Amino acid sequence: MDKKDLIAHSPVRYFDVTNAGLKDGEMGLITAKKGLGKTSVLVQFGIDSLLNDKALVHVSFDQKSSNVIAWYSSVMAEIAKKKNFNISDLEEDIVRNRTILNFNQETFTLPKVVNTLKALKEGGIKLDCVVVDGLDLAKTSADDLKCFADFIKSQKMNAWFSFTNDASDLKGTLDSAKLDSFATVAHLANDSNTLSLSILKNGEGKVRLDAKTLLMSK
Repeated sequence: MDKKDLIAHSPVRYFDVTNAGLKDGEMGLITAKKGLGKTSVLVQFGIDSLLNDKALVHVSFDQKSSNVIAWYSSVMAEIAKKKNFNISDLEEDIVRNRTILNFNQETFTLPKVVNTLKALKEGGIKLDCVVVDGLDLAKTSADDLKCFADFIKSQKMNAWFSFTNDASDLKGTLDSAKLDSFATVAHLANDSNTLSLSILKNGEGKVRLDAKTLLMSK
Protein backbone atom coordinates (compact mmCIF):
# COMPACT_ATOMS: atom_id res chain seq x y z
CA MET A 1 0.00 0.00 0.00
CA ASP A 2 1.22 3.50 -0.78
CA LYS A 3 -0.12 7.05 -0.59
CA LYS A 4 -1.91 6.64 -3.93
CA ASP A 5 -4.16 4.02 -2.34
CA LEU A 6 -4.92 6.30 0.59
CA ILE A 7 -5.62 9.26 -1.69
CA ALA A 8 -8.02 7.17 -3.77
CA HIS A 9 -9.86 6.07 -0.63
CA SER A 10 -9.72 9.39 1.20
CA PRO A 11 -13.13 10.43 2.65
CA VAL A 12 -12.67 13.73 0.80
CA ARG A 13 -13.33 11.91 -2.48
CA TYR A 14 -17.00 11.82 -1.41
CA PHE A 15 -16.88 15.60 -0.98
CA ASP A 16 -15.36 16.05 -4.44
CA VAL A 17 -18.57 14.95 -6.15
CA THR A 18 -20.35 18.07 -4.87
CA ASN A 19 -17.99 20.23 -6.95
CA ALA A 20 -17.48 22.36 -3.84
CA GLY A 21 -13.74 21.72 -3.53
CA LEU A 22 -11.39 24.67 -3.21
CA LYS A 23 -9.14 25.98 -5.95
CA ASP A 24 -5.81 27.64 -5.25
CA GLY A 25 -6.32 30.96 -3.50
CA GLU A 26 -9.77 30.09 -2.10
CA MET A 27 -11.21 29.63 1.39
CA GLY A 28 -14.00 27.36 2.59
CA LEU A 29 -16.20 27.32 5.69
CA ILE A 30 -17.76 24.41 7.60
CA THR A 31 -20.54 25.32 10.07
CA ALA A 32 -22.45 23.23 12.60
CA LYS A 33 -23.66 23.36 16.16
CA LYS A 34 -21.09 22.67 18.85
CA GLY A 35 -19.81 19.12 19.13
CA LEU A 36 -21.28 17.75 15.91
CA GLY A 37 -18.05 17.05 14.00
CA LYS A 38 -16.62 20.20 12.42
CA THR A 39 -13.09 19.43 13.60
CA SER A 40 -13.25 15.93 12.11
CA VAL A 41 -14.25 17.38 8.72
CA LEU A 42 -11.39 19.89 8.81
CA VAL A 43 -8.93 17.16 9.80
CA GLN A 44 -10.12 15.03 6.86
CA PHE A 45 -9.39 17.95 4.53
CA GLY A 46 -6.02 18.39 6.24
CA ILE A 47 -5.08 14.71 5.89
CA ASP A 48 -6.09 14.73 2.22
CA SER A 49 -3.77 17.68 1.63
CA LEU A 50 -0.92 15.91 3.45
CA LEU A 51 -1.47 12.76 1.41
CA ASN A 52 -1.05 14.90 -1.70
CA ASP A 53 2.33 16.11 -0.35
CA LYS A 54 1.00 19.57 0.46
CA ALA A 55 2.40 21.34 3.51
CA LEU A 56 -0.37 22.02 6.03
CA VAL A 57 -0.69 24.47 8.92
CA HIS A 58 -3.43 23.62 11.42
CA VAL A 59 -4.38 26.70 13.45
CA SER A 60 -6.46 25.97 16.54
CA PHE A 61 -8.17 28.56 18.72
CA ASP A 62 -9.76 26.10 21.15
CA GLN A 63 -7.59 22.98 21.43
CA LYS A 64 -4.09 22.17 22.65
CA SER A 65 -1.57 20.72 20.22
CA SER A 66 -1.83 17.30 21.87
CA ASN A 67 -5.58 17.26 21.20
CA VAL A 68 -5.08 18.27 17.57
CA ILE A 69 -2.47 15.52 17.11
CA ALA A 70 -4.91 13.03 18.63
CA TRP A 71 -7.59 14.09 16.12
CA TYR A 72 -5.24 13.40 13.18
CA SER A 73 -4.16 10.03 14.59
CA SER A 74 -7.77 9.03 15.24
CA VAL A 75 -9.06 10.01 11.80
CA MET A 76 -6.13 8.32 10.03
CA ALA A 77 -6.74 5.16 12.07
CA GLU A 78 -10.43 5.17 11.11
CA ILE A 79 -9.58 5.62 7.42
CA ALA A 80 -7.12 2.73 7.62
CA LYS A 81 -9.57 0.50 9.51
CA LYS A 82 -12.40 1.15 7.08
CA LYS A 83 -10.27 0.14 4.09
CA ASN A 84 -8.17 -2.51 5.88
CA PHE A 85 -5.00 -0.51 5.37
CA ASN A 86 -1.93 -0.62 7.61
CA ILE A 87 -1.15 3.06 7.92
CA SER A 88 1.53 2.85 10.62
CA ASP A 89 4.41 2.75 8.14
CA LEU A 90 3.17 5.87 6.36
CA GLU A 91 1.86 7.96 9.26
CA GLU A 92 5.18 9.60 10.12
CA ASP A 93 5.77 10.50 6.48
CA ILE A 94 2.21 11.83 6.15
CA VAL A 95 2.39 14.23 9.09
CA ARG A 96 5.95 15.50 8.61
CA ASN A 97 4.59 18.39 6.52
CA ARG A 98 2.12 19.40 9.24
CA THR A 99 2.60 22.40 11.51
CA ILE A 100 0.25 23.02 14.45
CA LEU A 101 -0.30 26.50 15.90
CA ASN A 102 -2.38 27.41 18.96
CA PHE A 103 -3.78 30.88 19.58
CA ASN A 104 -6.20 32.63 21.90
CA GLN A 105 -8.77 34.78 20.13
CA GLU A 106 -8.76 37.30 22.98
CA THR A 107 -5.15 38.18 22.24
CA PHE A 108 -4.54 37.00 18.66
CA THR A 109 -6.30 38.28 15.54
CA LEU A 110 -6.27 36.89 12.01
CA PRO A 111 -3.82 39.57 10.79
CA LYS A 112 -1.44 38.34 13.50
CA VAL A 113 -1.91 34.80 12.23
CA VAL A 114 -1.00 36.08 8.75
CA ASN A 115 2.20 37.58 10.19
CA THR A 116 3.01 34.23 11.81
CA LEU A 117 2.45 32.39 8.53
CA LYS A 118 4.68 34.89 6.72
CA ALA A 119 7.38 34.33 9.33
CA LEU A 120 7.16 30.58 8.82
CA LYS A 121 7.58 31.01 5.06
CA GLU A 122 10.52 33.34 5.56
CA GLY A 123 12.02 30.72 7.86
CA GLY A 124 11.94 28.17 5.06
CA ILE A 125 8.77 26.30 6.01
CA LYS A 126 6.66 25.44 2.99
CA LEU A 127 2.97 26.37 3.20
CA ASP A 128 0.25 25.10 0.87
CA CYS A 129 -2.91 24.75 2.96
CA VAL A 130 -4.28 26.14 6.22
CA VAL A 131 -6.98 24.84 8.55
CA VAL A 132 -8.42 27.32 11.07
CA ASP A 133 -10.49 25.64 13.78
CA GLY A 134 -12.34 27.09 16.75
CA LEU A 135 -12.33 30.75 15.71
CA ASP A 136 -15.52 32.64 16.57
CA LEU A 137 -16.21 34.39 13.27
CA ALA A 138 -19.02 36.39 14.90
CA LYS A 139 -16.28 38.19 16.88
CA THR A 140 -13.99 38.50 13.87
CA SER A 141 -14.22 41.65 11.76
CA ALA A 142 -14.86 41.48 8.03
CA ASP A 143 -11.63 43.43 7.49
CA ASP A 144 -9.58 40.90 9.47
CA LEU A 145 -11.16 38.04 7.54
CA LYS A 146 -10.45 39.80 4.24
CA CYS A 147 -6.83 40.32 5.31
CA PHE A 148 -6.48 36.58 5.78
CA ALA A 149 -8.32 35.81 2.52
CA ASP A 150 -6.08 38.23 0.61
CA PHE A 151 -2.98 36.48 1.97
CA ILE A 152 -4.32 33.05 1.00
CA LYS A 153 -5.09 34.35 -2.48
CA SER A 154 -1.72 36.04 -2.91
CA GLN A 155 0.10 32.83 -1.96
CA LYS A 156 -2.20 30.62 -4.10
CA MET A 157 -2.91 28.50 -1.03
CA ASN A 158 -6.28 27.36 0.28
CA ALA A 159 -7.83 27.42 3.74
CA TRP A 160 -10.71 25.77 5.56
CA PHE A 161 -12.42 27.39 8.55
CA SER A 162 -14.92 26.06 11.06
CA PHE A 163 -17.63 28.11 12.76
CA THR A 164 -20.14 27.12 15.43
CA ASN A 165 -23.50 28.15 14.01
CA ASP A 166 -26.90 26.41 13.90
CA ALA A 167 -28.21 28.14 10.76
CA SER A 168 -28.90 25.78 7.85
CA ASP A 169 -29.17 28.61 5.31
CA LEU A 170 -26.48 30.85 3.88
CA LYS A 171 -28.09 34.11 5.03
CA GLY A 172 -28.15 32.95 8.64
CA THR A 173 -24.50 31.89 8.61
CA LEU A 174 -22.65 35.23 8.46
CA ASP A 175 -23.21 38.72 7.14
CA SER A 176 -22.55 39.19 3.43
CA ALA A 177 -19.26 41.07 3.91
CA LYS A 178 -17.77 38.08 5.73
CA LEU A 179 -19.31 35.50 3.42
CA ASP A 180 -17.60 37.21 0.48
CA SER A 181 -14.27 35.85 1.79
CA PHE A 182 -15.43 32.24 1.39
CA ALA A 183 -15.73 30.47 -1.96
CA THR A 184 -17.42 27.44 -0.38
CA VAL A 185 -19.78 27.19 2.61
CA ALA A 186 -21.18 23.91 3.92
CA HIS A 187 -23.36 23.13 6.94
CA LEU A 188 -23.15 19.96 9.02
CA ALA A 189 -26.39 18.83 10.68
CA ASN A 190 -28.46 15.88 11.83
CA ASP A 191 -31.21 15.24 9.29
CA SER A 192 -33.65 12.43 10.14
CA ASN A 193 -30.99 10.70 12.26
CA THR A 194 -28.49 11.05 9.43
CA LEU A 195 -25.42 13.24 9.82
CA SER A 196 -24.85 15.13 6.58
CA LEU A 197 -22.86 18.02 5.18
CA SER A 198 -25.00 20.24 2.94
CA ILE A 199 -23.40 22.59 0.43
CA LEU A 200 -24.76 26.12 0.84
CA LYS A 201 -22.39 27.96 -1.51
CA ASN A 202 -20.35 26.79 -4.51
CA GLY A 203 -21.47 23.35 -5.62
CA GLU A 204 -24.55 21.36 -4.63
CA GLY A 205 -25.78 18.30 -2.83
CA LYS A 206 -24.98 16.60 0.47
CA VAL A 207 -22.25 14.37 1.83
CA ARG A 208 -23.19 11.84 4.50
CA LEU A 209 -20.95 11.36 7.53
CA ASP A 210 -20.67 8.06 9.34
CA ALA A 211 -22.27 8.72 12.75
CA LYS A 212 -19.67 6.59 14.55
CA THR A 213 -16.41 7.54 12.84
CA LEU A 214 -17.47 11.00 11.55
CA LEU A 215 -15.80 10.17 8.23
CA MET A 216 -17.37 11.45 5.04
CA SER A 217 -18.97 8.51 3.24
CA LYS A 218 -21.51 7.54 0.58
